[in-house]
Amino acid sequence: MPELPEVETVRRTLEHLILGKKIKDVSVFWPKMVKHAETEEFIHSLRGQEILEMRRRGKFLIFYCDDVALVSHLRMEGKYNLADQHDPIEKHTHVIFHFTDGTELRYRDVRKFGTMHLFKKGEELLQLPLLQLGPEPFQPEFTADYLTEKLSRTERIVKAALLDQTVLVGLGNIYVDEALFRAGIHPDRKSKSLSEKEIEGLHREIVHTLTEAVDMGGSTIRSYVNSQGQMGMFQQNLYVYSRKDEPCRNCGTPIEKKVSAGRGTHYCPRCQR
Repeated sequence: MPELPEVETVRRTLEHLILGKKIKDVSVFWPKMVKHAETEEFIHSLRGQEILEMRRRGKFLIFYCDDVALVSHLRMEGKYNLADQHDPIEKHTHVIFHFTDGTELRYRDVRKFGTMHLFKKGEELLQLPLLQLGPEPFQPEFTADYLTEKLSRTERIVKAALLDQTVLVGLGNIYVDEALFRAGIHPDRKSKSLSEKEIEGLHREIVHTLTEAVDMGGSTIRSYVNSQGQMGMFQQNLYVYSRKDEPCRNCGTPIEKKVSAGRGTHYCPRCQR
């Protein structure tokens, strides 16, 4: 599933490609993707709307138009691409936004897990799915003190706590594993067992890891590309994720993989005791 760096990269790409375009019509081929509106209402509400701004909240993209906000989650395989109206439509294309200039924004999703929530502009942050999200890693409110408060109050292992989007948004399996490795913390440590110094280090590494990943366009592990078909490059800098049995870049010990918090988890048994 695309995490914060990948979704931020898609946002930046789309911002360059579609801002200022006006929606002439919308085609929906898989109505189950549309939430908070019936399909016809979804289409009618978007007709004539100009895309004014692109934002991201956690792993969600937000298309801000004249009167409405479209909140999109890519889930496992969702991809946007800009095409000419005469270009062949690829298989698994489920929603098409037809623009007045003859171009189209097409949403393709092999697994059909992606969602699109439509709200009146101004209401998108007051309802699910965005309502209960925690702070952004790059916002001032995400401090070491905030992280200490959240981790010290839970019996969960630290990996599970960091995957909780109500604690902190944007982190998924890849970047939790990477941040924990950089901070020297085992993923199965009880959250409340972490010292103040360890949490300060973890806070620092979460921000540093995500910053580096955003700068490199995210990580292409399986099928992720941005909206221009370009791969992310941060996977070249991964220390543990997807490196099972490979030598640790720090100490040479083979990277191990286990299930923690219901997710495949990579770690170094020596660096993260």
